[in-house]
Amino acid sequence: MKEAFLHYLWKFKKFDTLNLFSVSKEPIIIANVGQYLELAGPDFFNAQITVGSQKWAGNVEIHLKSSDWYVHNHERDANYDNVILHVVWEHDAEIFRKDNSIIPVLELKSYVDKETIANYQALITPKSWIFCERDLRDVPSFTINNWQERLFFERLERKSQPIDDLLLKTNNDWEAVLFCMLAKNFGLNTNGAIFNEIVQAIPFSIIRKEGFETENLEALLFGFANLLETDKEDVYFKDLKFRYYYLLHKYQLEAPVFEPVQFFKHRPDNFPTIRLSQFANLYGEQHNLFSKIIGLTKLDSIYDAFKLTVSTYWKTHYLFDKESSFKHKKVSKSFINLIVINTIIPLQFAYAKSQGQNPSEEIIRLMHEVAPEKNAIIDKFSSFGIKSNSAFDSQSLLQLKNEYCAKSKCLDCAIGTYLLKGASS
Repeated sequence: MKEAFLHYLWKFKKFDTLNLFSVSKEPIIIANVGQYLELAGPDFFNAQITVGSQKWAGNVEIHLKSSDWYVHNHERDANYDNVILHVVWEHDAEIFRKDNSIIPVLELKSYVDKETIANYQALITPKSWIFCERDLRDVPSFTINNWQERLFFERLERKSQPIDDLLLKTNNDWEAVLFCMLAKNFGLNTNGAIFNEIVQAIPFSIIRKEGFETENLEALLFGFANLLETDKEDVYFKDLKFRYYYLLHKYQLEAPVFEPVQFFKHRPDNFPTIRLSQFANLYGEQHNLFSKIIGLTKLDSIYDAFKLTVSTYWKTHYLFDKESSFKHKKVSKSFINLIVINTIIPLQFAYAKSQGQNPSEEIIRLMHEVAPEKNAIIDKFSSFGIKSNSAFDSQSLLQLKNEYCAKSKCLDCAIGTYLLKGASS
């Protein structure tokens, strides 16, 4: 038994509320269970309860045992002075107020249906992956679909939070924010953090000025990535290195030292050299990119905006000084899908909110056009009957697994609460 289950029982009145009595045999009538705020202090605020003939307005504290009051040192905390009812699973000790009056106690175990308890125990019994894996197929699609929308926007809110930090750093320059977010995308999981540090070290005003020469952008990006430090015979390498040190002098830039970019375990098309060249070409070809993409609501339009490839040199190279067979190395649609999921959608969401607009319907429609991600979590849910047909589905399932299943928050999950209700009805 966990306190979270008792919170669930109290919050939704999942017990016999018609004939309630305190442990001292006084009748209890619940007018309002109070607000469940999950903050420091009592569990439920501003409840309205009648105990005996006395009406009370105040807070409710919930514990597995009455004696937990002293285990948690509530007697020393003024936040608990206004507790009007102590709800417990098992009463094992009297709890006194500062004026020596006893706090009324409701012992819940006498009023909870046995099927509800059995269903809760079945739900939280460890399985091979998640608690409800054996029962997922029994949950109606209506319940899952409604819950997925909530999960999707929870994940979107989390993804859009770093945008606020970037806006502060860039003095509300949305173009600069997009530049940073795209850089992280182009670095993928392995080099994303390093790419992000690199572009934040280059003032975006310089990118605006030098964006008309892709070679200058490549020189800055490759130089800050410490890819121009050695000496090579390659003519293109020497040209980039010359441009890099010229630009450092021109703009009085300091060259910080970052962790080295990673090539290991990457397919050649994902080498940092290739991704940095593609990124430089994007900003060499597209100016005022933010204003172009912020209103795009069709996936094909986004594909068109990100039709780009590498510089001529990189069509026959993956590394400096090592020629390879010719390949255009265009940005793939699957890669653009990641940009949509991780940059464009969060940015559109954050920007609309800043303008007092609600873009939910347009965002959902766009995410339904994007193919779902492929990973172990999505495959597992599919094996239990919940399939992902779009990025909207896969993003919501990632939120479900990471923020609810992995944290055993079954009682805060619509699927978990459905299964509890289903077995007890």
